[in-house]
Amino acid sequence: MSDSPGNLAEHATELRRKLTREGGLVLDIKAVPRSRTAEVSDVMANGVLKVKVTAAPEKGRANEEICAVLAEYLGVAKRNVEVIHGHTTPQKRVRITP
Repeated sequence: MSDSPGNLAEHATELRRKLTREGGLVLDIKAVPRSRTAEVSDVMANGVLKVKVTAAPEKGRANEEICAVLAEYLGVAKRNVEVIHGHTTPQKRVRITP
């Protein structure tokens, strides 16, 4: 999938519908810390979301920012997004509840 804003918006809408329908999601994430911007920048070919964050990967700061970025992307509260695997690696698994 291209990282164009239209495709990302469509993807976010699709994930919101799935979140509502299934009552929760588990997503695979590729984190890119120390970026210029904090955003969901791409949906990679294998379905993994690439999430850029400005925070350094120290003391959980990048993980916290990832949760905030995903919460905004999916329209849920930050407390509803949790890193469940990969706390110290760029490849992460995240649980989202409505």
